[in-house]
Amino acid sequence: MPRTPAPPVILGDEPGSFPHGVLAERHPAIIRQVRDAFPYDPDIHRALDALLVSCTEGVIEPLPADAHDRDRWRTWGLDTYTGRSWFDVPWLWSESWFYRRLLDAVGYFGPGPWQGLDPFRPFKLAELDAPETDEELAVLDDLESRPAEERAHALLHGSLWGNRADLGFRLSDADAEGRAAAPGLVADDSDTLWSLLPAAPTGNGTLCLVADNAGRELVPDLLLAAHLLAHGHTARVVLHVKPYPYYVSDATPADVVDALRRLAAAPGAASAYGRRLWSAMADGTLTVRAHPFAAAPLPYEEMPPDLRAEFAAATLTLVKGDLNYRRLVGDRRWPPTTPFPEVTAHFPGPVAALRTLKSDVITGLTADTEAALVAAEDQRWRTGGTHALIQVRG
Repeated sequence: MPRTPAPPVILGDEPGSFPHGVLAERHPAIIRQVRDAFPYDPDIHRALDALLVSCTEGVIEPLPADAHDRDRWRTWGLDTYTGRSWFDVPWLWSESWFYRRLLDAVGYFGPGPWQGLDPFRPFKLAELDAPETDEELAVLDDLESRPAEERAHALLHGSLWGNRADLGFRLSDADAEGRAAAPGLVADDSDTLWSLLPAAPTGNGTLCLVADNAGRELVPDLLLAAHLLAHGHTARVVLHVKPYPYYVSDATPADVVDALRRLAAAPGAASAYGRRLWSAMADGTLTVRAHPFAAAPLPYEEMPPDLRAEFAAATLTLVKGDLNYRRLVGDRRWPPTTPFPEVTAHFPGPVAALRTLKSDVITGLTADTEAALVAAEDQRWRTGGTHALIQVRG
């Protein structure tokens, strides 16, 4: 079967579109929230004001000559896009650039008193400490009495729907979490996923788990990892996170530690999960990886050779969340019926996507599923966060 011609990459230049709304409304809202979260000094307030003007009315400017990652960003396309409106370059690139410049504005890269301080940390911790997190962890007590296979499926779906706990998404859609999730999935390859991770007396191989959000999403990801290790679905889990704060709530190594502490301090079964995960970190069966490409403004098709080799060696790479899905299939408006295996053929090993739909990009639907979604919701089903999928290319 011939490969479907790739449509153009998505830009943010169409007023009224979802990408345009992120650039014109979500990013300014994030700047305002970050400004209010810390007692920043006047210089940082001025830098945030300048970023607000730049990202809404200005053009992309080069990094200073002494920026630690200047050469990397030039490799990632900065020279090509310098001088152009933020709305006229690929949306994926523009979003990533926003977070890089936001960290500059708040002094994250230093030197200075704000160096290394996550500007999103208050929001992440508030979510991690929320009553909803306690309620979700309490469910583990009831789940412990269920058969291992039932627990595995429940934890997989907990990891999938945990993606609704996305701070950046909720900033631009305050009612998102209150909307009920749709029953059933728009695509469900979970049987294929489990066939790639069969239970065994002793696990073998490596699972790469590419995390998305911190807090109430990272916790169920870690619970799933603990179960897979304990029941021999894999011998090792490599948790891929972001090297620095990104997309408001994306997980970093510090967020992993916060989540583990939250689990270990919880009552009941949650605490046992936390202790097992802490031990897994200590013995190397759970490791954390923060590759620079995790925060790149590029699709996975352009990943560097060392990361490609890691994923190629894994039994399965499990890719979480909406942004990682966009990077996996290419941030393009594919026809929704474009086969998922076709658009992920570039990936160097077996790959599975767990995603709650929060942006326009979608592949791998049947014609009947697409028609039913459009009839019920027009195109709102793509971005509302109420639908989800599990897709696998073995």
